[in-house]
Amino acid sequence: MMNYPKKVTIGDITVRDGFQHEEKFIPTEAKLWLAEELLLAGFRHIEVTNFGNPKGMPQFRDADELFRLIRASKRVKHILDQVSLTAITIREKAIERAIRARQEGYGPDRILLMVSTSESHQKTNSGINLDEYWKMAEEWVKKARDAGLKVNGTVSTIWGCPIEGPTDMKKAIEFTKRWFDIGVTDVEHADHDGSASPDRVYEYYSMLLDAVGNPHKQIVHFHTTRGWGLANVLAALQAGMTNFESAMGGLGGQPANFVDGVPVSGTGEYYYKDPTDVGLVQTEDMVVMMDEMGIDTGLDVDKILEIGQMVERIVGRKLRSESIRNGRIPKFMKGG
Repeated sequence: MMNYPKKVTIGDITVRDGFQHEEKFIPTEAKLWLAEELLLAGFRHIEVTNFGNPKGMPQFRDADELFRLIRASKRVKHILDQVSLTAITIREKAIERAIRARQEGYGPDRILLMVSTSESHQKTNSGINLDEYWKMAEEWVKKARDAGLKVNGTVSTIWGCPIEGPTDMKKAIEFTKRWFDIGVTDVEHADHDGSASPDRVYEYYSMLLDAVGNPHKQIVHFHTTRGWGLANVLAALQAGMTNFESAMGGLGGQPANFVDGVPVSGTGEYYYKDPTDVGLVQTEDMVVMMDEMGIDTGLDVDKILEIGQMVERIVGRKLRSESIRNGRIPKFMKGG
């Protein structure tokens, strides 16, 4: 008999991670609508934007405005004190910006910093090497916590690096411990390019829970580049993980290097042949699968399927979710 947790937490990160790979600017009003809908469907953790320099990532040029709109939204004001809104802050200036926005009363509840176990991925992502990044993180995690922000430390390239190839999983366990030593609130364990296979997912998360424990503070983040995303989710559930992240329609990937007809820096060249072929595990399919397995997600499944259909209209194409086309599995006999 396979053992799965009875209850899980799911964070939806479409508004940031999903949309960052889109090559057209998603209107601020559409981002706001989606953020509100996700919160109303029961999500209590969403990623809103990236506070990095919008010159390289114009998708996030509305970062402050979007936060202000969510904070002022009448539709979700009754639940805002129960939710955690995250902004990505890879470097010092972004963290500083998040602290300022927080002090002004509209900023994030939580920020995210990121290390890769691969040196070249680290350099591409943050512009500095690992030693320099850890040094920066030690100083700025403390400043952020002092300002009342929760801080996520992400560990990337756990199962492999799109630039260098194979990596050592044990290094990611060391990095996790280091994040908690520095004072982060939780750690995200990310497969950003679809290198993880289910057997090694099970091995890694089992190793993690043995070495560090606290499953509620460890977040599972998979991309489904090669179509194994949900198989990896299942392997993580089997290992005892209870905290997951995903994006509607399986959107997401590297920050776009071309937005609204204009070439921009993003994070440089794409790692993959077809830019529409990447992305996170699709929220809709993961939620339907877990619901079918009797795992409590605390989410309104039907509402999520409706939101999924609208997200396809927002981005203007068919996405990866099967469930929004085929629906849920009926729970009762229809009676003829």
